[in-house]
Amino acid sequence: MNANAPAARRDSPLPSTPLAFLWRYVQQRPWHFGGMFALILGAAGCAVAVQYGMKLLVDAMTVNDRSQAHVWFPLTLFISLIVVENLLWRVGGWLGCRTVIASCVDLRVDLFRHLTGHPMRYFTKHFAGALGNRISATGGAAGSIYAGLAWKIMPPCVDFIGAVIVLLTVDTGMALALVVFVALVAALITGFGIRGRAKHQRYAAQSARVGGELVDVVSNVWTIKAFSARDREARRMAEEIGVEAVAQRRSWMYLEKARVIHDICLAVMAGGMLIWAVELWLLGSVTAGDVVLVSALTFRILHGSRDLALALVDATQQMAAIADTLAIIVQPHGQDDPKPALSLAQGDIEFRNVRFAYPGGRIVFEDFNLHIPAGQKVGVVGRSGAGKSTLLALIQRLDDVQGGAVLIDGQDISEVSQDSVRDRLAVVPQEAALFNRSIRENIRYGRPSATDAEVVEAARNAFCDAFIRELPKGYDTLVGERGVMLSGGQRQRLGIARAFLKDAPILILDEATSALDTRSEGEIQTALAKLMMGRTVVSVAHRLSTLSSFDRIVVLKNGQIVEDGSPSELRSLGGLFAAVWNMQVGGFINEDAKNSE
Repeated sequence: MNANAPAARRDSPLPSTPLAFLWRYVQQRPWHFGGMFALILGAAGCAVAVQYGMKLLVDAMTVNDRSQAHVWFPLTLFISLIVVENLLWRVGGWLGCRTVIASCVDLRVDLFRHLTGHPMRYFTKHFAGALGNRISATGGAAGSIYAGLAWKIMPPCVDFIGAVIVLLTVDTGMALALVVFVALVAALITGFGIRGRAKHQRYAAQSARVGGELVDVVSNVWTIKAFSARDREARRMAEEIGVEAVAQRRSWMYLEKARVIHDICLAVMAGGMLIWAVELWLLGSVTAGDVVLVSALTFRILHGSRDLALALVDATQQMAAIADTLAIIVQPHGQDDPKPALSLAQGDIEFRNVRFAYPGGRIVFEDFNLHIPAGQKVGVVGRSGAGKSTLLALIQRLDDVQGGAVLIDGQDISEVSQDSVRDRLAVVPQEAALFNRSIRENIRYGRPSATDAEVVEAARNAFCDAFIRELPKGYDTLVGERGVMLSGGQRQRLGIARAFLKDAPILILDEATSALDTRSEGEIQTALAKLMMGRTVVSVAHRLSTLSSFDRIVVLKNGQIVEDGSPSELRSLGGLFAAVWNMQVGGFINEDAKNSE
């Protein structure tokens, strides 16, 4: 983004209408856009003046006595105007390149920033690929509109105004006729373009949907192969792309209809103006140079207005694409994000009379209370749907409660910025999310300012330094999309290394070992034990054996705490925890017995 743009303007909410959205970035670079438009106006003005210079030259050459023909001044003027016109076009192109591209960078970054501010439930409703495609498409659409305004819309408008001014020197009636005719054509084409906006918007929406479907299918290619579904998915994509093709044809044919109407109108105008000029010449009212001038201006307006009409229709189509993106992405965020930062001292967590329900109406917590003192290691267990994942999400402020409060060190986290809350948390999920970047970059994601030595130290603490050094490029090895070049255990250890590097006072473990084999789980449990030292830990786990060393276990059922105590206390209590413990231990014993036979 432009580092010199006012911070208040950069941080202000994004407009939800296309025109206001595009104007926002013009305001960020008023001098750049102003200079670009001034250069284009000057170049277009010179282009009209060139036609007048041609008239002067023709009139000078049509005198009967060639020795008295004063051709050098009009010829010099004609050539000079051409040189200046081309110079202004080139300088305008250079400035436009810098201005338009930089503005499109800004708006895409702003859209991405706004997109990532939505709560997690937003991303369950939209394809990730479609969202990414919309941001990219909006950048292209905005660039097309900015460039089209400068090089396809403004020049024909200047041509028209200049033609009217010049024609006033030839014949007032012709100038007025040109104004009326062009106004009628412009109104007709503009109205026609506006009526087609819905078609263009449907095409933009379906195109984004198909892009999202493609990303979703490609990202699940293993499943497609495993279930022999290549032909089935190809047919499904053919149907989706077919729907997009229908929408595209309707949008395209509407543009063709606009072009036909425009061509008919302009052919009538061009022929009429030229016949009128020749009639005036036959009557002796105008000179041969005037006829040449009318002819040149008419055909310039003919070609320019065709570009203008196409640009206006294209701009309508691009506006529809931008409107579709803004409707999907630039929605109000589902969570407030106040400016104050969380001033964490120790890591005390408290749920106080919390009420939370998902948008569909399913109530998860009602008058829920839980206190986790700083430095305590707490395991959260319960059957699916008991509220375990929701509890972790509320601590991370991935969602806000509808009643009560979640407090960290006595501070209501809904009253501080989301990022300041998450800065104090380190999370190790069930499957570590890795970017298609180097191992070093993935570990450093926990703390971007960390040195290479600190990255290596974090890797050693997570017991992954050894396997990293065995890779072809060591810490500079790319891990592939979502870390596919590594095993599950290796990815998980990198996630733990990232948490080590972040060094946050609160650690959240979300099924951190459930997807691993016994050997990998043992190695990772050793790394986690080291990571948990001196921190407040909240861990969700289905394997209760991983919680045996914890200070406390909280058992949830239907959003309520039904058991709360140390692992040994709950085992002796004979309740839900003990029943699941005995079942799991029995299963492990039976499995060990089978393996020993």
